[in-house]
Amino acid sequence: MPAFQYTGRSQQGEQLAGRLEADTAGQIATRLLAAGITPIDIGEVTDRQASLIALWRSLGGGRPKTLDLLMFSRQMYTLTKAGVPLLRGLKGLQATTYNPVLREALADVVLGLEAGRELAESLGRHPRLFQPLYLSLVQVGEATGTLDQAFLRLCDYLSMEQDVHDRVQSALRYPLVVIGAVFIAIGVISVKVIPAFAPVFRVLGDHIPMPTRIIMGISSFTQHYWWLMLILAIVASIGLRFYVATPEGRYRWHRLQVNAPLVGGLVREAILARVARSLEICLGAGVPALEALTLIARTTGNDYVSESLRRWRDTVERGESISRAAATERVFPPLVVQMIAVGEETGEIASLLAEVAEHYRRDVDYRLKNLSAVIEPALVVAVGGVVLVLALGVFLPMWEMFSRVGSRI
Repeated sequence: MPAFQYTGRSQQGEQLAGRLEADTAGQIATRLLAAGITPIDIGEVTDRQASLIALWRSLGGGRPKTLDLLMFSRQMYTLTKAGVPLLRGLKGLQATTYNPVLREALADVVLGLEAGRELAESLGRHPRLFQPLYLSLVQVGEATGTLDQAFLRLCDYLSMEQDVHDRVQSALRYPLVVIGAVFIAIGVISVKVIPAFAPVFRVLGDHIPMPTRIIMGISSFTQHYWWLMLILAIVASIGLRFYVATPEGRYRWHRLQVNAPLVGGLVREAILARVARSLEICLGAGVPALEALTLIARTTGNDYVSESLRRWRDTVERGESISRAAATERVFPPLVVQMIAVGEETGEIASLLAEVAEHYRRDVDYRLKNLSAVIEPALVVAVGGVVLVLALGVFLPMWEMFSRVGSRI
């Protein structure tokens, strides 16, 4: 089916642009008018453009971020709580959504609703945007008439995801900037500074200090074989990317993330916070425990943890309680398992899981603060070491030459 690129204006006069598939431009115009968009220009996308767009989308280009989905869920909660019809509300959201991928997905969802599909089914046609957990909660909300509460729970879940993401970015921003500046400084010194001093240093002959020899060797290699280093870096990056894309490579990479020194505990606590919050949301929404564990295992983002969750689900499926299965598979520490057991006995497992998620969120905050406290002194030591080596490499031969001149005088 051919694709068409369109521009148009919403009912509020805002200019919109996007891409839709249909047999003719007339069908695109009809769909746009039905969605409350007045078409201005509709043009068929050429094969070259379509292939480039498809390649860009396959690489994740333009995909909505967590913040985009959070804003969409908040808006859907507001609309459903106010009693606005779904079709009318989604048309309005489609007209005001800035992300082009999400806007095209909402246009397809609107068409699905007009064709008689359920909202969860229409959203499920875009699995790269809406995770199984998201779809399951929407489906339960539709079935029970509590769609507004489903979107409210999704807002809580996505808010926690965004909060953890922002905190991790904030903690890593300073170290990454410092490391990048150090590498740039080393590159400039290796390519510009050391070659300028090299003829002077060679006057010493065999008496060149070892730090200077090392720096001169690195500088010479960088000057003559920079292209080889660039090729090796690109090949290694692509090779690692393809290896991580395989099931075995992804599993090993995720296991390394969880067990890595210094940051492994942080990654593990963040994942367990997500698991506890997801389980609390699913059970609170009325999703059966087995289905909830299946959904969470598919949405953790870490295959190593997902394997533990699948074993947890299998143990529950054999008749064990959630807490006993969690203790058997060692998903959570004993104190958390005890809290889950109390929740099962009292029928308040959802509220206790919320407490568990909050506990892990606080633990993630604590680990992030400690991570910054550990990384900053380590960076200072590392930068100082690099500066010391460079200083010795440059000044030691100068001192040697000055001492020779002084002895002759």
